[in-house]
Parts: sequence; C-alpha cells; structure tokens
Amino acid sequence: MNIAENEKKYLEIINRHIENGVVFYTSHGVVIEESVKIGKGTVIMPGTILLGNTQIGENCTVGPNSMLKDTTLGDNVTFNSSQATESVVDDGATVGPFSQLRPNSHICKKVKIGDFVEVKNSTVGEGTSIAHLTYIGDSDVGKHVNFGCGVVTVNYDGRVKSRTKIGDFAFIGCNTNLIAPVCVGDGAYTRAGSTVTDDVPAASLAIARARQTNKDNWAKDKLRGYIEKHSK
Repeated sequence: MNIAENEKKYLEIINRHIENGVVFYTSHGVVIEESVKIGKGTVIMPGTILLGNTQIGENCTVGPNSMLKDTTLGDNVTFNSSQATESVVDDGATVGPFSQLRPNSHICKKVKIGDFVEVKNSTVGEGTSIAHLTYIGDSDVGKHVNFGCGVVTVNYDGRVKSRTKIGDFAFIGCNTNLIAPVCVGDGAYTRAGSTVTDDVPAASLAIARARQTNKDNWAKDKLRGYIEKHSK
C-alpha cells in the first residue's frame, strides 16, 4: 500500500469517528488503526497515533503529538504530548506533557502525571500527584500521595527487580531515592534529598542524608579572583 492509499484509509477511519461524535481539528499527522475505539465528545489533536486495541472514553483530550498502543483511557482524561503502551488510565486523570507509561501501568482516577514522568509496571492510586521529573517503576502507590520533583523508585540492583510500596496520603520529598524493596507507610514523609533503604512506619518522617557542613572562607581566594577577572 502506497502513501496515498494509506492516507485515504486513515481519512476514512477519521471520518467514521467524526460521524460518531469525535472531534478533530485537523487530520494532519493523525493515524488511527481500525481496531481503535473512541467515545463521543473526545478531541483528537494533531500528531496523535492510536494503535492496536486502544480504547478511549468520552470527553477526553488526546494530543497533540501523542501515541497510545493497546491502552485504555476512561472518561474525561487529558493525555497531552505523551506515550502509553499496554496501560490503563482511569476517569479524570491527566497525563503529560512529555510523560511515558510503559506496560502494565495503571493510573487511577484523578491522578496527575506531569512533565517528564515515567511509570512502569506500577499502580498509582486515586488523586495522587506526580508532577514532574520522576521515575515510578515496579511500585504500588496509594491514594492522594504527593511526589516532589526528582523522585526515583530504585527498583533494580543489577540482578533482581524489587517493588516499592507507598501508603495513602504519604509525602515523598524532592530528590528522594526509594531503594526497593521498601515500604513507606500511610501518611509518612520523606525529607528532601533522602536515600531511603529501610521501611518508613506510618505517620513517620524519614531523614536519610548527610548533615551539612560549611567550610568558612573555603572559596575566598577563588571568589576574589573571579571578581577581579570580571571587573576588568
């Protein structure tokens, strides 16, 4: 099949979805396979690619520049400039921009997956916020958990992949490394910059970082040199 025939086929598919109440601002860059199902009122933005057994609910916004393969979206989902494979996103969740859902990811209702977040083989509980720059792999995350920027679930030790469990209402501070297998209890906190290797009991605070030491005047000569150099 040549390019012209391909474009004709995809345009026919798009027109059938339009007849069923799906909204397209343009067909530019849009690829939808025959097996894909899309609910009424959903908006498909330019550059969206929908493959395999993908199913999208009603009143969603998908794209621009997104790819879904064998993935299910519930109703009222926003999926912006991201990719998902063999995953499920429940009603009212938002994903993106620039996020990736790898196989066996389940994003529950009203979850926020923000920019540069990767989720793999994990469940993220209802109302949880993972706003930016975070990796969640092989994890079971509870409801209404807040992740600071730069959190990593460290799931692979070079031989074995292990799971991380995070309870409801936990707060994971910025740049926390959770070394699996590890469990953070309900309502527990981790202090920013911590590397957590032991379980954190419910409603507790984990601090796992070196104490700061300041060396007075350590850079005094360097600072003087910089000032002199840039004052000329």
